Amino acid sequence: MARWLRSLRAAPLVLLTRARVAESLREPEALFWMFVFPILLSAALAVAFREQPAEPVPVSVEAGAGAEARRAALEASGRVLPRVAPREEARQELRAGRVALVVLDTDPPTYWFDPTRTESRVARLEVDQALQRAAGRADAFRAAELEMTERGSRYVDFLVPGLLGMNLMSTGIWAIGFSLVQQRIGKLLKLFVAAPMRRWQLLTAHIGARLVFLALEVTALVLFAFFLLDVPIAGSIAALGLVSLIGAMSFVGLGLLLAARPRTIEGVSGLINLATFPMWIFSGVFFSTERFPDAVQPLIQALPLTALNDALRGVMLEAAPLSALAPELAVLVVWGVVSFAVGLKIFRWQ
Repeated sequence: MARWLRSLRAAPLVLLTRARVAESLREPEALFWMFVFPILLSAALAVAFREQPAEPVPVSVEAGAGAEARRAALEASGRVLPRVAPREEARQELRAGRVALVVLDTDPPTYWFDPTRTESRVARLEVDQALQRAAGRADAFRAAELEMTERGSRYVDFLVPGLLGMNLMSTGIWAIGFSLVQQRIGKLLKLFVAAPMRRWQLLTAHIGARLVFLALEVTALVLFAFFLLDVPIAGSIAALGLVSLIGAMSFVGLGLLLAARPRTIEGVSGLINLATFPMWIFSGVFFSTERFPDAVQPLIQALPLTALNDALRGVMLEAAPLSALAPELAVLVVWGVVSFAVGLKIFRWQ
């Protein structure tokens, strides 16, 4: 038995397996993605979709003669959070998803909502019950319904700008990071340094190549969404292109920073995943950033992907002018400039 165990320990398969395990244990990046990353991902999603007491449904009541009476009746129910607003303001809030339903100033009242949203259907029932009760009897009136089905208010309209932002982030960071580290591993960067060129020119060439693919990526996704998914582009194409360009440059700078020091593909992969992971979860790609607690909102709003997604949705869905997107664009510019400057200063050429 002892002889068999000795021969088993000396078998090539066992030795190779042990060597590979030892190599993995020496790589902090590997340990992070095997053990820490799944825990962080589960924790983040648990916070986003945490169980919590049912909150009052936000609704708007169109300003008019009976608006205050209806607001008081809805507020007394404890299940609705009403506010009085002019029709156009209420329409914008409904379209942006800040309220689930609008009670129009008609007699009997008209409920204006999006039937594809679960919260809107719930709001319709809660509002109707509260107003019926305030009228003194059940089914005191049969309310009219006005459904919001306009482009820009659907979930797919919310999703496409987020996917566009995520694509700009992922391809910008990965394309720059991987190519630079591969050249460092192959000692190409060392050869380039000896060539008659300035170092910043080499890095700028990487950025220029990235911008070529940027135009193709943005055009393909926007055309697909516009023609096949009927996603609107409410703002100008020029504004959309400029926002995409600033966002791409911001992530290119971040990719340069992440690739400034690593000497292995595993090292740069770990850093890139570590940097992009919070933005995949927190930056509002698939669901609103408002799902997260107020305490972490300042950090979420400071992430470059959050700023890019908000700016893209502002242009595509709300026709927001660039002046209105100044805070988001400023966040992107700061990330890009600081990342590029620091990355260039600490860049390892060998």
